[in-house]
Amino acid sequence: MRHYLIAASLLAPMLSLAACGFNGTDRDGAGDTADKTANATTENLADTMMSQDGGDVASEVPDIPDSEERPVMQAQVVLDRQGFGPGVIDGKMGLSTENALEGFQEANELDVSGKLDEPTKAKLADWKAIPATRVVRIPEDWGTLEYARTPDDAPDQAKLERLAYQSLDEKLAERFHTTADVLKMLNPGGRPAGMKDGVGETSAPTQSTSATARPSPTASASGGPGAPDTAPMPSTFAAGQLIRVPNIGADRIAPGAVDDPDWQQTLQSLGVGTDQPRIDRVVVSKSDSTLKAYDPTGRLVALFTVSSGSSKDPLPLGNWKVNGVAKNPPFAYNPELFWDVPDGDEKQQLPPGPNGPVGVVWIDLSKEHYGIHGTPEPQTIGRTQSHGCVRLTNWDAARLAQMVRAGTKVIFEA
Repeated sequence: MRHYLIAASLLAPMLSLAACGFNGTDRDGAGDTADKTANATTENLADTMMSQDGGDVASEVPDIPDSEERPVMQAQVVLDRQGFGPGVIDGKMGLSTENALEGFQEANELDVSGKLDEPTKAKLADWKAIPATRVVRIPEDWGTLEYARTPDDAPDQAKLERLAYQSLDEKLAERFHTTADVLKMLNPGGRPAGMKDGVGETSAPTQSTSATARPSPTASASGGPGAPDTAPMPSTFAAGQLIRVPNIGADRIAPGAVDDPDWQQTLQSLGVGTDQPRIDRVVVSKSDSTLKAYDPTGRLVALFTVSSGSSKDPLPLGNWKVNGVAKNPPFAYNPELFWDVPDGDEKQQLPPGPNGPVGVVWIDLSKEHYGIHGTPEPQTIGRTQSHGCVRLTNWDAARLAQMVRAGTKVIFEA
């Protein structure tokens, strides 16, 4: 995705308010049993690649055992399902995974070490039946979706109808909370790891290129004189093929839970369910790069790694509150708000989309110009700074947006 350090903004004045509910279809019990219950019904508006841990949902995807064990990735997918986001799921220990472990340990009254120590492994064993990966078939209609390269400059971005995914690979990576590079690792030669000839497919698919995907209707695929090149970026994967992915779950979208079709489609794209906890308080720690969410009883129910503030635009420490939530928001680009942008640049109204500066969600705060939002660069969370706001991955921002409501307390601490 495009790299942005933009974090403070002026959005359209009207904000849609969010009610809540946790995507924890497997939060409170032995995980495999709870997931089975959640997915045993066809009343799930997630896409055809929904988690199917119970094994009782009809599927034409063959059972292809993974070629290796992936213990860190298995822990990451369990933590992700439990609401303790490891950021990008990549099978590696890092800041986001350590933060997720600390949240899981705190919530389960374990020693908080941020390590996969023996007591933590023992507790995570409640979900040992959930494998690290699964094989899915990329929906055929993904080959007809509109992908468009994101221009570098705001005036060119403003010409588009939507700051959409730049390729099928990028869309697939967000759906499974990972990166295109991790997907390539799980699918050597374009085939699911562990796949044998004669199972589902007999040869690797042909590499998808920009010619196989439609550009945005207002995009210039040719990059003619004075026009940005917005032709879709090449993809390794193609619609219709089998692919091994991180086994994220808790993606059930309950019928009737979402009134806005565009937001429902966004949740599908991000593999985020509608069963989210109602929270009373959000605490963002600048030093720990974390956002913790507490329910009305004071119980920690979610933790996400964040990027927040910089030496030029420090996080505004103090007590704030949520004003409202804008889903799939446009972005009012105002150069006067950014120290690293010439004031002579013109203001721009940027279209919505996952590749917009604030991603798929803006949670507006009582501190003017500040909010909590998504990002077009999930792999940078916890590693790069912002202009003072709080950035999450798009999937974590979509979760949080369903937990908060107008008036939810937000504490920024050092």
